[in-house]
Order: sequence, then C-alpha cells, then structure tokens
Amino acid sequence: MAAALEAIRSEFPSVTDFEREFPSLCFALATGVGKTRLMGAFISYLHLAHGINNFFVLAPNLTIYNKLIADFTPNTPKYVFKGIAEFAVNAPAVITGDTYDQRDPASGGLFGGVRINIFNISKINSEVRGGKAPRIKRLSEYIGQSYFDYLAGLPDLVLLMDESHRYRASAGVRAINELKPILGLELTATPFVETGKGPLPFKNVLYDYPLGQAMADGFVKEPAVVTRKDFNPAGMSAEEIERLKLEDGIRLHESVKVELETYARETGSAIVKPFLLVIARDITHAGALLQRVQSDAFFEGRYRNKAIQVDSSRTGADEEEMIQRLLKVEHTEEPTEIVIHVNMLKEGWDVTNLYTIVPLRAANARILIEQSIGRGLRLPYGKRTGVTAVDRLNIVAHDRFQEIIDEAGRADSPIRMQSVVLDADQLQQRTATVVSQSRLATRLGFRPPQVTGSTTLAGADDTPAFTKPEEQALAQLAYQAIQNLGGQPQLAPTLESLKRPDIQAAIVKVVAEQRQPSQLALDGVGEKPDVAAIVAKTVEMVARQTIDIPRILVVPRGEVKSGFRSFTLKLDNLRYPAVADELWVQHLRTNQLEVIALGRGGIDEARLEDYVVSGLVDFNDVAYDDHADLLYDLARQTVEHFRTYLSEDDTRKVLRCYQRDIARFIHAQMQAHSWEDVAGYDAVVSKGYTELKPSAYTHGVQEPIADYRVSPLDKSNMAKYLFGGFKRCLYDVQKFDSDAERKLAVILDRDAEKWFKPAKGQFQIYYKQGADHPEYQPDFVAETAECIYLLEPKANNEMDDPIVRAKAESAVNWCRNASEHAARHGGKPWRYVLIPHDAIAENRTLLALAGEYGTN
Repeated sequence: MAAALEAIRSEFPSVTDFEREFPSLCFALATGVGKTRLMGAFISYLHLAHGINNFFVLAPNLTIYNKLIADFTPNTPKYVFKGIAEFAVNAPAVITGDTYDQRDPASGGLFGGVRINIFNISKINSEVRGGKAPRIKRLSEYIGQSYFDYLAGLPDLVLLMDESHRYRASAGVRAINELKPILGLELTATPFVETGKGPLPFKNVLYDYPLGQAMADGFVKEPAVVTRKDFNPAGMSAEEIERLKLEDGIRLHESVKVELETYARETGSAIVKPFLLVIARDITHAGALLQRVQSDAFFEGRYRNKAIQVDSSRTGADEEEMIQRLLKVEHTEEPTEIVIHVNMLKEGWDVTNLYTIVPLRAANARILIEQSIGRGLRLPYGKRTGVTAVDRLNIVAHDRFQEIIDEAGRADSPIRMQSVVLDADQLQQRTATVVSQSRLATRLGFRPPQVTGSTTLAGADDTPAFTKPEEQALAQLAYQAIQNLGGQPQLAPTLESLKRPDIQAAIVKVVAEQRQPSQLALDGVGEKPDVAAIVAKTVEMVARQTIDIPRILVVPRGEVKSGFRSFTLKLDNLRYPAVADELWVQHLRTNQLEVIALGRGGIDEARLEDYVVSGLVDFNDVAYDDHADLLYDLARQTVEHFRTYLSEDDTRKVLRCYQRDIARFIHAQMQAHSWEDVAGYDAVVSKGYTELKPSAYTHGVQEPIADYRVSPLDKSNMAKYLFGGFKRCLYDVQKFDSDAERKLAVILDRDAEKWFKPAKGQFQIYYKQGADHPEYQPDFVAETAECIYLLEPKANNEMDDPIVRAKAESAVNWCRNASEHAARHGGKPWRYVLIPHDAIAENRTLLALAGEYGTN
C-alpha cells in the first residue's frame, strides 16, 4: 500500500492518502458531465488492456441503483458500452443485489466474460444495523459459500463507487472493505465530507473537474438567481413571499417554454418541454402547495393536471403513479410541468429539461446552491446553443438573492468565478501567435499585416524566391496582378491559363506601369531587372504552389417569387401571464444581469394586432406589401388566443412586453409554410481561382514544431501541437483536431501532389441549419494528377449526424459545380470524401479512401 501510494503521489501530488484499506482513487467530476459513462470507460479499459473481468459497482440509493442497472444493460438509451466492439457480441453480465443468489456464478460461464456486480449500499447498511451480517454474507446453496466470500476470493475484483461521498463512513462500506479489491475507483461531484468544523476534502482525488470549470467549458447550463427589481420583503409575511416566488417562477417557466419551442422550430430540433421544480419544507407543506397550484384560482387552473408531489408519503398505486410520471417528465407527451418535492430528488435523477427552481425550504445559501442546481444542470441538446434562455437554469430566490450572490462569489463556492493559478514553470512558457501563410506568399516575401511583439511567421527562414529587393517587389506586383485576374474568369478561368503568352504580356504591362524604381537608380545606370522573366517565374510558382479553387455563386434563374401559405398557428404553449413588475436575473458565474420586464414607454398601437405585425416585418424574409393579409390573419389568431385567458388590458401588456419573442415564435412556424417559385438555379463562377488564406495559431515559444509523422503522446489534447516537416503541404505548419487528421496528413503528403487545411472563408460553402446558413469549411483539400478532393474525416458516431449530412450535401453540390467549370477549361474534376476516423490508417492510400468513401 505504501509503495503504491508513493508511486501515485509521484505523478499526482493531490493524492496523499488512499483513505481505504485498499488502493482507492477519486475522480471528482461536476454533475452532468458523464460520470456513469466514465465508469463504463474504466471497465472497458481495465478489461481490454489488463484482462480484468470482475467489477463491483456501489450505488448510494435505490434511484441510482436502478439507473445503473439500466445504463449497464444492452439496448437501453444510455447504455455505457455503446460503440465498444468487443462487447457488441459478448456483453458484460450484470449481476444485481436482487439476482446474485439465483445461480452459481462459476457454472458454465452463465455470467459471461466480464461480470459487473451492482449493489445498493443503502440496503447493505440497513442489513448490518444491530450487528447482523448482511444477506450477501450468508451461505448460498448454489456455491457452498456466501456470495461475499466468493467475491473476496476473486484475484481481479475492482470496486467502483458512484457518488462516493454518500457512504465514506457507513457500516456498509466497512463491510465492503473485507472484499479486498485490487483497486477502488470513486466518482463524486462533491469530494468532501461534511463535519461539524466544515467540509473535509478527500485526500485521494486523482482528477478534479469542478462545476465552475464545466460551466466555463459549456458542458452544463449556466445557473442564475432570479429576483424582482427593488424587491423589499419588509412588511411582507412569509406566506406572501412564498406566493410571490411561486407565481414569478410560473411566469418565468412560461417564458422559457416559449423560448424553447421557438428555438426548436428555428433550428429543426426536437421541442423540449421544460418543467418547474418546487422545493417544499415538509410533506404537509408540499401537499398544501399541490392543492394551491391545482386550484382554479392559480393561473386560471392551467396546472390542475400538470403537477405532481414527490415525497415518501405515497404508497402503493399512488407511489407507482408518482414514480412513473417523474421518470417520464422529459417526455413531451407527459403533461407534468410542476414537480413539488421534499428532499427526495437527490443524486441519480438525471433530467435535461429542468429550467426553473423555486426553493421554499429554509437553508443556508451554500446548501441552497448545491442542492438546487445539481438537478438542473444537464443540457437538453447535449451542448450550449448560444441562446440564453435555452442554456440557463433559473433559481427564483427573491428573499435570498444577495445571500446567494455573495455565497457564489466565495473562493470555495462550487460555482465560484473561474480563477487561473500558474506555477513558476508555466510562467516561463511564453506563447506567441504563429501566422501560417502559404509557402508561396512567404517565398515571395509577403509579411502579415499588424505584426506585434508576439507575432511569429511560420516558415520565415524559407529561402526567398527572389533575393534582390527590387525583383521581390516586382514579383509581389505580379502576384497581385494574378490575383486580380482571378476575378475575370472569362479571361483567366484557371491557373494554367496564366501561362498563355497574351495573359503574361498583360501582367508584364501592369507590373511595368506600377513599378517604382529605386530612388538611387538612374536611367541608363545599373542593371535593369527582367520584368518578363520575373512575371514568368511568379506565374510558374503560383501554378505549382496553389490549387485551383474557384469562387462559385449559386443564383436563381429568372424571376424569383416567394411567400408563405395561410395556416393555423399552434399556440398551446404561448401562455404568457401578465407581468406587472420587472424580474431581475443574475448569472452566478459571470455576474451578467438581465432584466425581464414589461416595456416602458414606446408607442401604443391602435390595434392589438399591430404589435404582432410590426414584430414580424422586422424579419428579412417578411415583406408587408406581399404578406399583409397573412400577417394580420396570424396576428388575429394570436390576439384571440391571449384574449381567451387575459383581459384586454393584460393582452396589450403581454403583446408589448414580449413583442419580439412572440414574433420569433410565429416566424419559426411560418418557415414550415413557405413557398418559392423559381425556374431553377445557375452556378456562376465569379473567380476562376482564389488566393490561399492565412491561418493563425497560439503556440508556446519554447515548444518545438512537432513531426507530423509521429503520433503525439497526449492525443486528448491535439490542439496544443503545431505540426510541420511536410513536403507537399502548401503551408509550413498545420494543426489537427484529432490523430485521425494527422494520419490523413501522412497519407496526403505521400500520395497527393499538393494539399492543405483550408482557413475559414477559403471555399465559402454554406449549408442549411434551420433558418440559418452557416459556413462550412472542409478539413482538407488535396490535388492529385487526376482529381482534386475535398476531404472530411469524422468520428464514426458523427457520420450520420444531420449537420454533418447537411454539410456533405452542400459540399457535393459545390464539387459538382466546380467540376463543370473545370471541364469547360481543361481542368481536373472535384470529389467530396467523407471518411470515418476508423478507416484512416497510414497504410491506406488516398485513391482507396476516395474510392470507398468518395461521392461523385
């Protein structure tokens, strides 16, 4: 043990004690970043790399116990071994605390090659109370000994502890110590034990990824505390404050619900149904809250059948119904929008659609923060969207607003402001901006604009093509003239056309006109540079060290008519309540302040419908003159909808306050009813070829350029490496996002005539994503003797991603248009190649990869 601890400490100084009777290491990971998936990775690695077959997984409670069983069971939505080829045929056997005594584990391999035991520590704890032996230690008639003794006798048992802070000192864990596992792996989001003197940190934390870092990296929602502007609890009873918080929580929930649907319709994503979580004081309080929200007086009875109470008072059929509704709260068809609970929803309840929390139980600010936000941090789309309302978790805490803000600002807060601490060695590692321009531009003597003290030019030591300053200046003039000719595709449709005598004569004329002789040179004195020879050499260099990349515009043929068909709006989720006062929202990590308020001042429209129409005409694809009838029909439907539950005055307030959001909500639905009448589209080549754009990277000044032929040690952080040593790349250095990209570069540098990774804007290919058209930049472009390829290596699990497919469709169309242009002028055809990472190996050829994965 001592030797093992010393070995670990030499690599990870944060580990000062195993704190167990066996080597045990803790991974402190923020809620929502995938602890269960990491457990699956542990098991996969230990089995495949070290031949370990026996694992014992501890769960702290029944909820996590059942969740783990589901996640380790094949063909379930969150199966942890999805994509592990070795487990596809022979999946690990799952043995639970309910099934372990039903058969002999040693007979006929009934449990498979890998055996994963999942047990609930709470059950073991209850069994050992009063000095009794837990059931797992009792004799089993199948194996002639207790299952516990069977496990303790295994030579390769590894113990995995989920939410390990929950049972550090429990009687059950003391019993588990007797299993004598060869290794313990702990996972928790809170790596400390609460004591009377405050939190006591774990001493065996190997890796720490705190909540603040997860927020900064965008892996979870941004929590924000919500209060009312100028809120003053003086003179208000506790009941009045509670009522106000609950009602404001509902108002915020309604707003978020609309934002989520609007975002989903705009992007073509699945609609997320949010719910609101109310934390009650006790069971009696929870019952009273449920009765209130289900009454006709509470928001016109809209939540009569949309709220559930979750606590230990439910039994039998009521408990079963409660659990089923709770487990399905993410499903859009499940009506629950309000969950009222009493300290029952702890670890293991993983939902992504919790957006508003109303804590009504007295607690200090730290506990309020930790217990409140822990359940609502997971993102519904798996990543941040850039839309504030979709990426934010709201905590309504009018009376605790400042206290929570102050607590979040403490250095030891789980959502503290991000801080950076650099040691002496890191301070010595200066970084610089490395500008990577094409080798052609560098050899012609071009330098990046606005060079600073931290700017480095890759390839600055390359031998210049022209050593005399005046010749270099003339070559640069010739290069500029060549680029200008690219904008005249009818005259210079390809780089090869630049070699024509008439084209070169035109370039020589332009260079001669722009030439600025040296101030010391006199007519007839000294040797005049040969402009024609310099132009010819520059043209040859451009043709050899550039790839013909045309600029293609897709334009409609003839007159284009477009518009929107009449339709009936879906307004069920558009349920804004009238808001009399402003709500303040402060983000806990960034301190950003946002006000959700009723608009003050402004122009009162003569008709309520005008609020909707004036909001809609702000969109570029909506013209009032062409769509007036439709716009007023949609506005009429919207106004009539609000009038069904609001007074005339409140309807006006809602339309004025939420005008922009209502317009976005309607506009998103209009997209499904748009039409376009056009005879067709033509591809217009505006440039026969384009200049290679520079890139810029951040890199350590003392860090050497990595050899692209050698796989780096840290493949998980490929972005830190700058690779060089290429022979056929048109740039001196490149960065790769994955080792698969590096391997593809090895193939291209061997098989292609020339290649490079294009910078943003090089191709100007656009794809459709909802109502937007983002730019797509392929990862590689490579030219061979017969063809030019756009290459996109992708992870296997992303090959069928809708966005990847949309990009591929746009790239294929671009290649088709570029090939038609090239065919007219004797150029090479273009092909798009979408390659899965697993198919890329250095012994594969570019021709083989293109043949297998290319699109004609």
